[in-house]
Amino acid sequence: MIASHEPLAAPLPSVPLNLDLVRKYSIPGPRYTSYPPATQFTSDLASTEWETGIIDDNTPGAGPLSLYFHLPFCETRCWFCGCNTVITKRRDSAHDYLDDIAREMRLTAPRMDCSRPVAQIHLGGGTPTFLPPDQLLRLGALVREFFTLTPDTEFSVEIDPRRLTLEHVQALRAIGATRASLGVQDTDPRVQLAIHRIQPQAQNEQAFAWLRAAGFSSINVDLIYGLPLQTAASFTRTIDDVLSLKPDRLSVFSYAHVPWIKPAQRIFDDREQLPSPEEKLAMFAVAHAKLTRAGFVDIGLDHFARPDDELALAQRAGTLQRNFQGYSTHAGASLYGFGMSSISSTANTYRQNEKTLPAWRAALDAGRLPVERALRLTPEDIRRRTIIMRIMCDRRLDFAALSREFGFDFADLYVNELASLADLEADGIVRHTDTGFEVTPIGVPLLRVVAMRFDATFQPGKTQHSRTI
Repeated sequence: MIASHEPLAAPLPSVPLNLDLVRKYSIPGPRYTSYPPATQFTSDLASTEWETGIIDDNTPGAGPLSLYFHLPFCETRCWFCGCNTVITKRRDSAHDYLDDIAREMRLTAPRMDCSRPVAQIHLGGGTPTFLPPDQLLRLGALVREFFTLTPDTEFSVEIDPRRLTLEHVQALRAIGATRASLGVQDTDPRVQLAIHRIQPQAQNEQAFAWLRAAGFSSINVDLIYGLPLQTAASFTRTIDDVLSLKPDRLSVFSYAHVPWIKPAQRIFDDREQLPSPEEKLAMFAVAHAKLTRAGFVDIGLDHFARPDDELALAQRAGTLQRNFQGYSTHAGASLYGFGMSSISSTANTYRQNEKTLPAWRAALDAGRLPVERALRLTPEDIRRRTIIMRIMCDRRLDFAALSREFGFDFADLYVNELASLADLEADGIVRHTDTGFEVTPIGVPLLRVVAMRFDATFQPGKTQHSRTI
């Protein structure tokens, strides 16, 4: 039995998708969890440059901290997965890995101002609940050993319902977690068999019941469309199954077929198993229509939330943010990532840890921060980041406000970029306003396309990205 939850507010007006526009502008492009995108990170940046970014981040009056822990282990490989994972059934791996996390924290903490309050913690993976409950408790103790949490710290964790026990839920609550994101992907048994992820709906229901009973205040569900053997009809049933769980948020991602990065995806026969572009578009249309009619707010870029959810409230208030974990309500927080492949960001630097477990561990053995790639932002990068993030979060640009922030006339400096919006305006994706321009309701699924017009690094055809839809 699923724990009760407050009903959704009255459904908001649903804006039909313009499938012709989506079809026309569905091109490969960045997801803009950062600007410049992670494809621009380089291994050529001297450590002194990104370490200076940490020092610069300790200035008086600096904002709060956001912490990310990448816990990469999975018992089995889902063939669609694009994450940095380690496949193993050896539970002792969790103990060894936390030993290394502790070493990385001891190397990082002296470079930081750890008195800054932690506004946000996220445990990602992999499968964080691969860690036995006692190791989750140990991780919580490590965090509090080095950092200052507050009663308002937002603490979220990614969960695989197939690997969840009641003891896991109790341990997560004991260390402060109140938000969960459940990987579901699809509830059709045929699709689950094709992607090597068998997950009966009963497991999803049990996970929700445990989490609600334990006091988790927000539960997100991840779905993917475009997987092998999916159809619009089967994905409709998946949406119905998930809505019956009464989630607070949904992330409905487009499957990114990138076998040149993730060789396991080569197991899919493109011609016979993967849906055609038209079928994939139909699935996106089904998801958008059903969720908005059910009262969920389209936050943008595949994210939907209940009208009373913090993301929806932040979007309406103009305070929505975006970082490497997706949309967020925490402005001005510096992100520090721990674990293999994790990404950190300060005001003017990005850095990414070594992506493989041996390389990450070897750096720690050598007594150095395990950074593989980094980027130091120029003043122009920072300005363009502001522009792109405002498009992605606010769906509009206020020219006068940007001119005040930048110290020069925004429209004059970016005249070419603004002129490049002409085709989008002609197609009704953007429109001029008294203060600048805004993305129209039918243009929201194409936020990435609008943002790309201000991306000085984007070179069509030269960098491989997933398609915008």
